[in-house]
Amino acid sequence: MKSLAKRVSSHPIYTCIFTAIFINLIIEILGRKTFSDFFNYVFKSPIVFFYNALIILFTLSFSFLFKRRKFFFFIISAVWLGFGITNGIILRCRVTPFTATDFRLIKNGLEIASSYLSPFLMVVIGIGLLALIVYLIILYIHGPKLKSSINYKKNGLAIIMLSLFLLTSTKVLIATNILADYFGNIAFAYLDYGFPYCFSNTLLNTGIKKPSNYSKETIANILNSDIAKKEPILIASNSNKLTTKSNEDLPNIIMIQLESFFDPTLVKGLSFSEDPIPYFRELSNNYSSGYLNVPSVGAGTANTEFEIISGMSLDFFGPGEYPYKTILKETTCESVNYTLKDNNYSTHAIHNNTGTFYDRDFVFSQLGFDTFTSLEYMDNTDSTPTGWSKDYILTDEILKALNSTNKKDFIYTISVQGHGHYPSEALLVNPKITVSGLESEEDTNAFTYYVNQLYEMDTFIKNLTDVLSQLDEKVVLVMYGDHLPTFDFEDEDLLNNSIFQTEYVIWDNFNLPKEDKTLEAFQLTSSLLNRIGIDNGILNRYHNNSNNSLNYMEDLELLQYDMLYGEKYIYNGKTPFIATNLKMGIDTISITDAFEENEQLFVRGENFTHFSKVYINDDEYETVYISPQLIRVDELTLEPNSTITVHQVTKGGTSLSASKEFIIN
Repeated sequence: MKSLAKRVSSHPIYTCIFTAIFINLIIEILGRKTFSDFFNYVFKSPIVFFYNALIILFTLSFSFLFKRRKFFFFIISAVWLGFGITNGIILRCRVTPFTATDFRLIKNGLEIASSYLSPFLMVVIGIGLLALIVYLIILYIHGPKLKSSINYKKNGLAIIMLSLFLLTSTKVLIATNILADYFGNIAFAYLDYGFPYCFSNTLLNTGIKKPSNYSKETIANILNSDIAKKEPILIASNSNKLTTKSNEDLPNIIMIQLESFFDPTLVKGLSFSEDPIPYFRELSNNYSSGYLNVPSVGAGTANTEFEIISGMSLDFFGPGEYPYKTILKETTCESVNYTLKDNNYSTHAIHNNTGTFYDRDFVFSQLGFDTFTSLEYMDNTDSTPTGWSKDYILTDEILKALNSTNKKDFIYTISVQGHGHYPSEALLVNPKITVSGLESEEDTNAFTYYVNQLYEMDTFIKNLTDVLSQLDEKVVLVMYGDHLPTFDFEDEDLLNNSIFQTEYVIWDNFNLPKEDKTLEAFQLTSSLLNRIGIDNGILNRYHNNSNNSLNYMEDLELLQYDMLYGEKYIYNGKTPFIATNLKMGIDTISITDAFEENEQLFVRGENFTHFSKVYINDDEYETVYISPQLIRVDELTLEPNSTITVHQVTKGGTSLSASKEFIIN
């Protein structure tokens, strides 16, 4: 055994092979709940296990192109192990595994890390990263270096041969259904097909691939046969205007995306001291309602949001992709906002969380919103025990948006109170709702915390509908859950047999007929618009006229590709949608006066919040919030003719907007 180990360690190729297998073993153990899950995977899918080791081996082979072979070998190994550890940590916090898209979410992840990781664990991670950096520096300076010249031709040819073998293996395994190139459930895909393959897929497979039958004629056929059933011309005209109708009798439209909201009584085997969502259930019994099939579970709010706003399906994008972080960085997109703008609506977004999360402060302009009121523009900052803003503060913000224009309003509201992580210790004293039927005290504490947040969200819904029912304007209010919470539910744990289903309900104050049905998230908005008589917009009309077509999803993929990545035949070659000049907040933040007193600067104005920061000559100063009309900077002596502005600044330090300048003499 010793001689075998010595021969293996002395031969770099053997070292690569065994290291690849070892790294893959560690990664897969970290990505599964138990050792038995890991052994089941290896023994049931040995080909998949060794195929994933082959992917790692391929990346390790590039170290043979460097004289500091050990250094680069260690870096590549550390990267894979780092990915595996990251995946293990992420799976403690959410249901979906680590994907390449998460690199685009690093800033957002750092902002909420304290909600998921204990201070001790964060310190351990920091020390580990520091130790790794120090070791890499030492290894680079003092590590071994090949003295002989590298045979680049031989080593390069070997890498090429290995890559061809890997490519061939991939195609064969996909063709024989041992692997899949489409992931209906990314969490299950990682378990079935291994981390290296799935992660690589999320890295390389983004956007919507060009359909084989994509052409101008195909798009024209979709228009003629599926969309233009009511009117002969539906496509954008030369003036880039779509067919519209008068909005004199149309209602204001409010949509509320309820964070991690679903009916907990659907979980088999659980009992509750009382109904956690009594009012939502009452609404469901009396108004149009049903199940909503959403694209994510446990996380991925922005993807459900994207489907609702755009009417597009995530099925055709890359696995784990967030369009907010990819294509919407580059182009505008047909959305309910643009459809409603053609009916003379004003469009507003509201979110009681930071405005930069998922880059909404930029993306919402690409989706056609006129205003975006994030937490930084809200004066009330009441929070849950885990630090998320409570949802009841949204009522005033919704009314503010309704009263801000003389037009009809579309208000898209994103709640946050139900957000995880759900603490395993008993944070609540005398909780309103108690739960029984869970196996451990930790699980009981976590679910008890969750359902009590649901109860408060349900109370918010009731208070909001009470207020809206008093208005003398027509209002339709759509409420739905974005995804299930971050508990380890499987389909068989639920009475509805799907972890990708939440519920929706449509309340109104003008007696719309009750109509219950199960919808896809990307169909919800078009279904609503159809019921209130709005039928412009390509995707809106397509969903309402073609959802029973045999080619419904195939043609939807063609339309989405054409709109976002193709030649835009549907729009006569040019998108008609212009990004809006997004206004952050409904109320204008202004300075009316500024004065010094006892080495303190007092700034008077309007609509300040706890996130207001004083900037003097473009430098930010620590600011004390006193009231919506007064803020202060301590220990300060001003230079003459200093320029003062007030910025709304996120916890992460991003300035979202600035007031007009005020010059103090």
